[in-house]
Amino acid sequence: MFNTALLMGVLFAIFLVVGFLIGGTGGMTIAFVLALLINLASYWFSDRLVLGMYRAKPSDNAKLKGMVAELVKEARLPMPKLYEVDSKVPNAFATGRNAKHAAVAVTKGLLEMDDDETEGVLAHEISHIKNHDMLVATMAATIGGAIAWLAQMGYFMMFSRDRQGQGNLLALVMIAVFAPLAALLVRLAISRGREYGADKGGALLTKKPKALASALRRISEASARNPMRGPSATANLWIVNPFSADWFTRLFSTHPPMQKRIERLEEMAGE
Repeated sequence: MFNTALLMGVLFAIFLVVGFLIGGTGGMTIAFVLALLINLASYWFSDRLVLGMYRAKPSDNAKLKGMVAELVKEARLPMPKLYEVDSKVPNAFATGRNAKHAAVAVTKGLLEMDDDETEGVLAHEISHIKNHDMLVATMAATIGGAIAWLAQMGYFMMFSRDRQGQGNLLALVMIAVFAPLAALLVRLAISRGREYGADKGGALLTKKPKALASALRRISEASARNPMRGPSATANLWIVNPFSADWFTRLFSTHPPMQKRIERLEEMAGE
């Protein structure tokens, strides 16, 4: 938790530095206020925005409710709201600002998988809720996206000054290149570490690490064959990246390498 707080602090600092490079102390003050507003909006409305993006509908699936009820009882958490996404490709994500206001969304394809595999995926999402990962991931994605937007705006402002002989080449390079890249790397560090943690937490919750490993393999293969459509900024919320990816995209993926996730779970099963 300390490492995550530190990384979130780094993201916040990058945002302030970009503001300072663009507009000095005044720019940094504006960036600070903007960052607070973004975090506040993410805290209160992130779940509704994400569920709306995928047109998720409240679920009345009895099997899904029963599985989740058993898992949250074991994890000592309140029952989250359940949603279904109209997609045949198996996948799932959790969202919400805290355990009392959490939601778990699954695709219709996930409900067609083996019961143990489905339970493993649900346990992974319940682990995210228990560790408060959803809020952190959403805030990190929101601040990271805001840094990219601010950097783009700053680039054009600084480029315009530079053409007039008033610009600073070093500041221009930092705004255009290093700030967005640094923000991306911090987001990756936050997201990848929490995916490993949710895999472990989910496996401990069900005591069936092999079932989760099998589910990850099947979801990964299905997503590669039939990638979903949606905003790439939400990729880190799903248990497996549901979007198409080339080698460059995989290099900067918000998820750890699938083979490593599976190997860790299989090691747990061996122990």
